[in-house]
Amino acid sequence: MENYLNDNEIKLIALDMDGTLLNDQHEISEANRLAIKEAQEKGVYVVLSTGRSLRKCEYHADSLSLTSYLVTVNGSEIWDDKRGLVERNLVKSESIQWMLELTHKHQVRYWAITTNRNWIDEMPDDIHAEEWLKFGFNSKDETTRDTILKELQSRDEFELSNSTPTNIEVNPAGINKARGLVLVCERLGIEMKNVMAVGDSRNDLTMIEEAGFGIAMGNAQEIVKNAAAWVTSTNNEDGVAEAIRKWVLK
Repeated sequence: MENYLNDNEIKLIALDMDGTLLNDQHEISEANRLAIKEAQEKGVYVVLSTGRSLRKCEYHADSLSLTSYLVTVNGSEIWDDKRGLVERNLVKSESIQWMLELTHKHQVRYWAITTNRNWIDEMPDDIHAEEWLKFGFNSKDETTRDTILKELQSRDEFELSNSTPTNIEVNPAGINKARGLVLVCERLGIEMKNVMAVGDSRNDLTMIEEAGFGIAMGNAQEIVKNAAAWVTSTNNEDGVAEAIRKWVLK
């Protein structure tokens, strides 16, 4: 791996947020802040690649003085360094209506993200008047989750992942963090082989698999650890800082 990285210098670090950059108190540790600052001073781009919407991650990006792109809502929205919208990918409102009915059928909690707000266990009066970016199901019952997953897969129109072991996240087919990063790399004039991606959940799988160097957190789901080239410490143990110091600031 050392030889590989010598030949393919890391020029961009893509960081998931929840369970990765953020600890369990949803804070960025000082160790992570310092490592990110030093990486940026070295000329490395640092990109938040998150399931969160812009309004739920912008504060953290600003607090880190990030000067690059943001991949948000699992790639449904891409923002440039001036917070200008580069690309937006929507879920059809008819599909949102169907998924809402699915939550009632299986009696599970849900959330959804539109272009102007986040919805949790409630929906607007007119679903079809909104622009939808993502829908999520949440259930601790594995059998129920598996049943919902099969129904979602049967429609063949969704990109399915998760951000915790107890949820299912739904984006438009083909929309994921890796695709978002490919677009960012094209605009920055670098290649995916020069990207180090760090994450913990299924919605991080594509970027971990397609980046030149994919890193799983110590608290990551097993499928993510198995796909990664290296496993760092947990999100409560400054795992992001450890990865940056070992592979970028070495």
